[in-house]
Amino acid sequence: VAIFVTGMIAVITVGWQSSRAALANPVKSLRTE
Repeated sequence: VAIFVTGMIAVITVGWQSSRAALANPVKSLRTE
């Protein structure tokens, strides 16, 4: 259970960071991929 919760937190954190970066500067985020 602890591993599952840790994994979910990691996925949410990465998703939030990437989505916030994409909203802040979509051109830069597309260029880095």
